[in-house]
Formats: sequence, C-alpha cells, structure tokens
Amino acid sequence: MGQQEKVATSLAGTVSEEISASLTAVDAELARRYPGDPGTRQPVHTVYVPGDTFEPGTLRSWGEGALAALDEHAPDAASFAAVLGIPEELAGPVHDRVRAKLEREPVEDLRIDFEDGYGPRPDAEEDEAAARAARLVSEAYANGTAAPYMGIRMKCMEAGVRDRGIRTTDVFLTGLMEAGGLPDGLVLTLPKVTYPEQVTAFVRLLEAFEKAHGLDAGRIGFEIQIETSQSILAADGTAAVARMIDAARGRATGLHYGTFDYSACVGVSAAYQAGDHPAADHAKAVMQVAAAGTGVRVSDGSTNVLPVGPTAQVHEAWRLHYGLTRRALARAYYQGWDMHPGHLPTRYAAVYTFYREGLEPAAARLAAYVAKAGGDVMDEPATAKALSGYLLRGIDCGALDTAEVARLTGLTRADLDAFAAPRRGDLTVTAP
Repeated sequence: MGQQEKVATSLAGTVSEEISASLTAVDAELARRYPGDPGTRQPVHTVYVPGDTFEPGTLRSWGEGALAALDEHAPDAASFAAVLGIPEELAGPVHDRVRAKLEREPVEDLRIDFEDGYGPRPDAEEDEAAARAARLVSEAYANGTAAPYMGIRMKCMEAGVRDRGIRTTDVFLTGLMEAGGLPDGLVLTLPKVTYPEQVTAFVRLLEAFEKAHGLDAGRIGFEIQIETSQSILAADGTAAVARMIDAARGRATGLHYGTFDYSACVGVSAAYQAGDHPAADHAKAVMQVAAAGTGVRVSDGSTNVLPVGPTAQVHEAWRLHYGLTRRALARAYYQGWDMHPGHLPTRYAAVYTFYREGLEPAAARLAAYVAKAGGDVMDEPATAKALSGYLLRGIDCGALDTAEVARLTGLTRADLDAFAAPRRGDLTVTAP
C-alpha cells in the first residue's frame, strides 16, 4: 500500500479541545435530563379500582367480566372483527390472542384509587382501606396473582386534601414494608398537579420515607397526572409540565393525561369531553415533547362511555374505544386508562391489531437496515431504533411472539434491545 496522503487542516488542535471544554456542562446536562427510554416494559393500560372495592379476586373478576362480554356480544372471531373493522386476515389471530390475554393476564397495571374514585372519607376509614390495600398488594405479589404493575393513586398536594394524601401514602408504603418490602412493580400516581413545587413536595415525602426505612435514595418513583391547564402552560407562559419532570429529580416515571378533569378545566362542555378533542390533542402533544428523551412515559386518558346494556349499545361503545385506542397508538401514546372490564377486549384488540398488521413491514425494514440491503426506503439509525421499539412493545404485551420476530428479522431480544436503546450520541448501532 502506498503512503497515506496527509490531509490539510487550518485549525490548531487546541480549538477542538477548547470547544469541548466549553460544552462540558452542556454534555453533563444532556446526560442528566435526557437519558433516554429506560428500556423496561410499559403497560398498555392502567385500570383504576376504588380503594374500598379492591379485593383479592379483582384482577381475575375483570378478566372474567371481559370474557363474558365477548361471549355474549361477539362470541367468535368473525363477529368480533366485524364489529371493530379488524382486517379479515387478522381476525383469528387477534381474537385468539385477546382471549388468551384475558385468561392469563387481564390487567397489566392496576391503581387502587384513593382520589376521585374513592372520595372524602373519615380518616379512620381511609387509614384502614390504605393498610388493607398494602396487605392485598403484598399478598398478590407473594402468591403470583399480581398484575405486573400495581400501586395507589393518593389525594393530591392541594391544601384541602394534602395531609390526607400524605398520610395515605405513608400508611400504604409502611404496610408494604411491614409485609416484606416494596415490590418491583410498585407504582404511585400523584394527581391534579398544578405547580412544580407540588412535585418537589412529593419528592420530599418519598425521600423522608426512604430515609426512615434505610432504602436506597430514589427507590420510589411516581407518575404525574396532568389534569389542569396550569400543568401544561404556567402563568409565565412556560411549559409547566417540563418543569415538573425536572422537579421530580429523576423519580418521574410517567405523565398521565386526565381526560375529564383537564377538559373541564379548559371549559369543554361535558358532551365533548373526549380524548380526541383538540384541547386534549394539544395537552398530550405538549406532554409528549416535554417527556421526549427524559425516560418519562406518556399515557393517554380514558373514555367514560361504558360497554354495557343491549348488544347494539355495547358494540357502539366498543367501536368508540377501539377507535380512540388506535388513534392514540398512531400518535405514540402507547398506554391509556380503562375504566370497566368491558373495555379490556377492545383495548387488547386495538393494541394487537396495531402490532400484528405492522409486524411484517417493520421486520422487513429492520432486517434490510441490518443487512444494509437498501430497498425503497432509506432508513436512518433513529428509524431502526423506532422499529425495534415497536417490535419490543408488541412482544411485551403479547401481540407478537419472540420467535416470529426473530424469524422475520434474524435478531434476538437482546439485539432488539440494543437497537431500541442506544446511548446518547450513539445512533450508529450496527448488527451483532
């Protein structure tokens, strides 16, 4: 080989060093604020059950209620697909997977509610309910009947209910510790946040609890519920939700949109309060941008139209819920709320159809990217990240099987994880 030709430059090496030195603080800030997605499973929904009605058999009863609704109102794959408009070729696979999910794991994330779904109660009554919730959650994790994620929604940090919310959180967490410790799937939800200082106050509460029990600092995370206009746009015109994420000091795990409280807050009349209202779209778009890259997940809200009554009425409610869920998935809101067992069939039908109809195109694009095979789409590393994330979400919820994804892509689960969560500044991940 010939001697390598020297490339001419104009700048001294010290220029690059000085520039890097000037950006050291920015590099550290980027790493702190935007660590990227944690790479853990995100549930497709959250189910809320009032604190006084939660029982050991609640999760199973939701599954049984959902299966009963299917048996009564869409007893086979063809009828279920016809109601929802599921493509004919997906009718059987989606129907079979929905039924299997309802039998195996009907609820992915459960929140025992001590806020709106519970209301004001005498202190002794709420104390007892919070302690009971802790006992039942601990037993569920011990005997294998728990949902992957479980926890409580306490009352908010506003003056009128602040002390009660703090006490319920303390009673619940203390009960878990006394029963053997905090489960890995523990999730807390802080509702009706209006100011970042309320998030800071909740962090102080959790810090005090961790210190009292000798837990690692930061062990307890929580979701922030976005239910007020002030949580989106602060009085000074800034995006308050971004400041709330910062105020959580790394503990925020999710931002959950509260459909009806937020809609009412901005003056939407009751008949038009829904997840596809322009006011809802604006709020969720701000949430999404504020959370992007921070590791904080965004969740859509719920519909209050319940699939109950005559079959025609159930079908109408199912079509509404299915459509809202598919709309949310297309907008990258991969989680939502479900308020009734009858919502579970359409939650999983929408999610499974979304992933199964996109399986082969996504797998082909990712395989082509890995092989540098080209094709009619020129994909970037960031797109490979999105494709892998899509396939992983499908696997986690039961829409896809690891084996079929491996067959179509030639990639293992570990390979997909590597593509889906590259380090900051390293979007040039190549095939193993």
